[in-house]
Amino acid sequence: MSVITIDKKTGTPKYKQIIESIERAIMSGDLKKGDQLPSINTVRDAHNLSRDTVLAAFNELKTRGIIQSIVGKGYYVLNDSIAISQKVFLLFDELNSFKEDLYNSFVANLNSDIRVDIYFHHFNEDLFRNLIYENIGVYNYYVIMPANLKNTNLIIEKLPKEKVYILDQMHSELKQYAAIYQNFEEDIYSKLTEALPLIKKYSKIILHFSEKNQPLGMRKGFLKFCKSQRLEYEIISSLKDRIITKGEVYILPDDKNLLRVIKGMKTQKLMLSKDVGIISYNDTLLKEIVENGITTISTDFNHMGERLAQMILNNEQLHIENVNTLILRNSL
Repeated sequence: MSVITIDKKTGTPKYKQIIESIERAIMSGDLKKGDQLPSINTVRDAHNLSRDTVLAAFNELKTRGIIQSIVGKGYYVLNDSIAISQKVFLLFDELNSFKEDLYNSFVANLNSDIRVDIYFHHFNEDLFRNLIYENIGVYNYYVIMPANLKNTNLIIEKLPKEKVYILDQMHSELKQYAAIYQNFEEDIYSKLTEALPLIKKYSKIILHFSEKNQPLGMRKGFLKFCKSQRLEYEIISSLKDRIITKGEVYILPDDKNLLRVIKGMKTQKLMLSKDVGIISYNDTLLKEIVENGITTISTDFNHMGERLAQMILNNEQLHIENVNTLILRNSL
């Protein structure tokens, strides 16, 4: 006996009746996770429907994560929880403590019937492309952190524009998409200008910068600041074998190199703030405590996640800049 029933006398659209039939079968246990559904042609012929009607029902169930299609085999029950009404594809560059805060805030501010699946591209263009291409048509919304990967617009354009939200870094070629982002060039310039009286205590300012992982705007804003203030500066890609020297102030976008500078400073018997200055990126509880406090340039990732959730729930197509704050502590 078919799990799908169609009542042609009711006003309920037939594709919705197919959806409701499958949902009832899952709730009653007639269909279980892993079970195969009748084929599109079987349902079409059994109920004298158009193929498009059946396909529309199957696609909605697929988008909600209830069924999946396997090429050459057919459709199968993927999830026996039918409470999920929408799914969000969330593509991060990498996971760290502050992005975990962003993720938790985002999920906490969505409706309970929306599921978020998180992926990571690890700054790999091939992985970025494959993750997006493999999930075209599977999700209701696509939240994408492009980092500084090149030509991401050529990949993202395969997705429906109104379903895409850009997160954290905003490239000029992606401006047609809704976004919540940081202005890295302006933020580092303005925050270093704010800290200028303290920075002038040191003889040289040094930015640790990885072109693969760090926003290009950060480097541009740093250069703009140093040149406008006529400061001696250096941009380095690695701290390996570097000897920390008195009179240097370091700007450190990642936590691993923050610890390396602190270790190198102690090796040279230098004192934080007095001999060496540190400005870190992205505030954490650890930075409030270590060495009596590390100065940071940081955005509010909890607010970013909350506002992103609101944009999706309200179907807002906006560009929102998430501002940065300078938090002065003992390290400067």
